[in-house]
Amino acid sequence: MKVKVNGVEVELEEGGSLLEAAERAGFQVPTLCHHPAVSARGSCRVCLVEEEYDGELLTACDTRAREGMSILLDTERVIEARREAVKLIFSAHPVHCEVCEVANKCRLKELAVVLGMSGREYPLQQDFRPVVDANPFLLRDLSKCISCNLCVHACQEVQGVGNYEMLGRGAHARPGTASDTHLEASVCEFCGLCASLCPVGALIEKPFLHRGAGERRVNTVCPYCGVGCSLVLRVRKNRIVGVEAGVENSVNGWSLCVKGRFGLDFVDHPDRLRKPLLRKDGELVEVEWEEALDFVASRLRDIREESGPDSIGVLSSAKATNEENYLLQKFARAVLGTNNVDHCARLCHSPTVAGLGAALGSGAMTNSISDLLRAEVILLTGSNPTVNHPVIGEFIKRAVLSGKTKLLVVDPREIPITRFAALHLRPRPGTDVAWLNGMAKVILDEGLYDEKFVRERTEGLEELRLELEDYTPERVERITGIPAGALREAARLYAGAERAAILYAMGITQHVTGTDNVMALANLALLTGNLGKEGAGINPLRGQNNVQGACDMGALPNVFPGYRRVDDPEANDRFSRAWGRELSVTPGLSVVEMIEAARKGGIKAMYVMGENPLMTDPDVGHVEEGLRSLDLLVVQDVFLTETAELAHVVLPGTCFAEKDGTFTNTERRVQRVRKAVDPPGEARDDASIIMGLAERLGYPMTYSGPAEIMEEIASLTPSYAGINYGRLEAGGLQWPCPREDHPGTPVLHVETFPRGKGRLTPVSYRPADELPDEEYPFLLTTGRLLYHYHSGSLTRRVRGLAEKVHRGWVSLHPQDAARLGLSEGDGVRVTSRRGSLLSRAHISSRMQPGVVFATFHFREENANLLTNPALDPVSKIPDLKVCAVRVERVERRDEG
Repeated sequence: MKVKVNGVEVELEEGGSLLEAAERAGFQVPTLCHHPAVSARGSCRVCLVEEEYDGELLTACDTRAREGMSILLDTERVIEARREAVKLIFSAHPVHCEVCEVANKCRLKELAVVLGMSGREYPLQQDFRPVVDANPFLLRDLSKCISCNLCVHACQEVQGVGNYEMLGRGAHARPGTASDTHLEASVCEFCGLCASLCPVGALIEKPFLHRGAGERRVNTVCPYCGVGCSLVLRVRKNRIVGVEAGVENSVNGWSLCVKGRFGLDFVDHPDRLRKPLLRKDGELVEVEWEEALDFVASRLRDIREESGPDSIGVLSSAKATNEENYLLQKFARAVLGTNNVDHCARLCHSPTVAGLGAALGSGAMTNSISDLLRAEVILLTGSNPTVNHPVIGEFIKRAVLSGKTKLLVVDPREIPITRFAALHLRPRPGTDVAWLNGMAKVILDEGLYDEKFVRERTEGLEELRLELEDYTPERVERITGIPAGALREAARLYAGAERAAILYAMGITQHVTGTDNVMALANLALLTGNLGKEGAGINPLRGQNNVQGACDMGALPNVFPGYRRVDDPEANDRFSRAWGRELSVTPGLSVVEMIEAARKGGIKAMYVMGENPLMTDPDVGHVEEGLRSLDLLVVQDVFLTETAELAHVVLPGTCFAEKDGTFTNTERRVQRVRKAVDPPGEARDDASIIMGLAERLGYPMTYSGPAEIMEEIASLTPSYAGINYGRLEAGGLQWPCPREDHPGTPVLHVETFPRGKGRLTPVSYRPADELPDEEYPFLLTTGRLLYHYHSGSLTRRVRGLAEKVHRGWVSLHPQDAARLGLSEGDGVRVTSRRGSLLSRAHISSRMQPGVVFATFHFREENANLLTNPALDPVSKIPDLKVCAVRVERVERRDEG
């Protein structure tokens, strides 16, 4: 439709607002209560405009334009009405601008300047309220609140938390929690969205106070989970002084989680490694780079010559860029001559690569994150997204709150997002194949499957049907504890949707049956035709910022970049010719196998970049024994991690904010990472370190920068062939992107699968490797906390996050606590067949009786002191989610 703004005619989509019309015409209309992240309300009355034909004053932000309208933006009536609105706002707002923390960033102050106002046209009539400083992240000075409601609507509409509501009326109105308590005692997740939208100084981001205004703004990507949120880093004097969202075409829009917004203090933490360390006389001492690199190259050469190339193991990193991962696996294969290269994907999504690879031909998320808003049903299992992938959790909540999507949660615990679920099934840990097979049987028996899709695009239906004969809902109930009626209801809910999306994470994969679990999930998607279309798919949620990219780059022991097998003669020949070396055709060892081989003497040296196996691998006592057995341990990292403390050489690398490169997020989106600050001391970017070692070992790897490395990646990896830095300047691209004119692929398998037809795979239920018994009567499962990440090497060095949660706990059901004589916070000892830890009891009805939960973020309370290193026979992932333990009450060592 056509609308005139100050005489300028513009085209506007149906339903567009007058504010959008003005912006399209090139004019600015002042606002205080409006933000593109939330729905418009028009409550501040500052955006008033005049309808030319009838003289009506309209709020531009929430008035829908009509065909033929003509509006005026700056008539005398409009200006006076805006002035009057601002006078009334100032009458309840203290004018303490010279001491206000937001200073010249206050939109009310900016508006007063534009309108030529002092702010004291009317007498001040306001309730003064004390500043509340009760948490590490946000200050609340509600004396300055102008009742714009942005915080309320953002928390409800974007976050889906609903922590805020407006309390009181008129000049006495203010945002508060439901029970008017401190944020610390509420359901607030401290994402900081409310403070980022606040137009005045009522809500203030505490960690960035007194750091000054940013001199530069740098767009980059968050270093934490696999969502791949875009960040804007505000930088001043080589220091990050603020973090913003709102990058155009980003995955996250205006949202960030508590770690993304407030978790970057580690970048300039005093513990950062600044010079290389070399062990001399039993102690790590600082040395110059030349000495450190010469020593490493010499020892690697000697060990390779004495014991062969397969006596060396290399661990790459999901925290490193694509370019660095590519170089390190190339270093392992072309320089050292071994396929013993792996990274933490082995411990999280190796069953996804194996299982979806077998079923579909590609082991990656099939759809885009934004697709969740198009799903009719979301099946969420083995994932706690509001904790582990908070922005994806937002998408799920927004989908449900729209009224168009139903959420089906299958998880042993009552995780926070279950309050949005239409149905929550609670299987016993380790019984996933049973309930998945049971759902598949109901779908087949009741004729709920997509016959046309199954006939035309799958194979193996009759073999699957035969396998499922014994998985009646009643038998599944005996195995899993899921009531038979609820299982039938879940199957009908999922299969009855035209568009149903599956989301899963490590609650599915970290089992000795992890690959079977993934293939059983793929069976559901294939049976119902929920592949190759928007709002559907099977979607593994990757745990770390670049775990997808590290896999794509071939940081795995059995595949080259692009998932070409090392024992495939054609692929091996191609990479051998490209790299100028005859490459090994023998698949290498996984990380767990490397550690075991080190313990037995088969692996003599390990090169570890950005990984911390002494915290993240199962049975860390066993891991320590293996690492101490090495003749050479080299660790390349930004901190002296628990693993680095055992090293013979420690090389100081750089973090995400100190280098250029790319990350690939969980939805296969390749995005630019940009350097914002210089590294501390003499730390070097990881690519330079790798190239320096390669040159010393007789294989020069010379690149002008990461852009040139990406060109080589694109030349050898068909799914990345159309990706280059020039294209990425405009935003991320989702692989496969086979040509430079290709737009990327938001949805996989639209017409066909890489393997031809999708494979319906019969899988049989097998119990977990280790189950409770008389000596170890509890079942331990593990996971993360919202305020920490992975091994904790970064988040434990962030002041706000460490203040919020500085140690772990062990969660157990009230019935178990009563039987053990435990109260909240009591000391507990948890013991497995492999080790023991001391922690505190957290009593929670969200747990199942007989099941306890612990995390691995804290050294002394690391659940991996207890976990079982038994492996999935296909993907070699350890059984991190299920092991038998004993729980005992002990006296608390401290009150921390």
